Amino acid sequence: MSTLAEKADKVEKEEVAEGYRAGRTLPLRVELVRQLKRRRTLIMFGILAALPFILAIAFQVGGEPGDGNERVNLMDTATASGANFAAVNLFASAGFLLVVPVALFCGDTVASEASWSSLRYLLAAPVPRARLLWSKLVVGLTLSLAAMVLLPVIALAVGTVAYGWGPLQLPVGGTLPSGDAARLLLIIMAYIFVSQLVTAGLAFWLSTRTDAPLGAVGGAVGLTIIGSVLDEVTALGDWRDFIPAHWQYAWLDVIQPEPAYGEMIQGTAISVTYALVLFALAFRGFAGKDVVS
Repeated sequence: MSTLAEKADKVEKEEVAEGYRAGRTLPLRVELVRQLKRRRTLIMFGILAALPFILAIAFQVGGEPGDGNERVNLMDTATASGANFAAVNLFASAGFLLVVPVALFCGDTVASEASWSSLRYLLAAPVPRARLLWSKLVVGLTLSLAAMVLLPVIALAVGTVAYGWGPLQLPVGGTLPSGDAARLLLIIMAYIFVSQLVTAGLAFWLSTRTDAPLGAVGGAVGLTIIGSVLDEVTALGDWRDFIPAHWQYAWLDVIQPEPAYGEMIQGTAISVTYALVLFALAFRGFAGKDVVS
């Protein structure tokens, strides 16, 4: 004699509409178009696109960077070439500005549906919960990656027009040919994206726990800032190695005559580990959540 659960499963299978495929619900293309049309996406991309112009104007008004400094750093080489200007834009924005779009795109995605009271209708479509989260996560990470690429690409174009196309001047002396500089910028962009996966994981997990988008986005940004503050506490010693923010500028080690990738590898391992745990928590928690919004 079949159990009640088996009977329920049998009825559910019989009632599934002909042609229904769970994997075809909420296609990535549809979700991507929905998110691209949102005002917050356009505003965020507009801010990132404007930053290189703002920095170029600042250097034009304030004069050459590094005047009067005894020690040359990356910021002091900003006007050496378009490649240097792009690297400086990444350096100036990696600590906070690039955190915001990641938290926004990954933290607003599920919570906003709940705040609009449309989440339950998506699940009633029926869109399986895992499928809904997967679509939301992939699109959120895609938009985050687009933000990471948009900034240096525009900065490279602005810097090339303003300061010319040339080799990447290293802060410690020497230069890298344009081809090597372009490859290096790609590595830096990839690493910054990976280092921001922790923020993405925090934002996405919080987005599945709250109906307030601002709470998810603000919580992820706030926790990321707290991590950066804790990293400044030298009394923590080796415990700082487990703080993702400790490795956010590890990519500076590759802008050297002899690039070093050791810290980037450690930072990647820390970020990916934390992110996978947070994504798993989001999927597990949402699977049994009572969705009433």
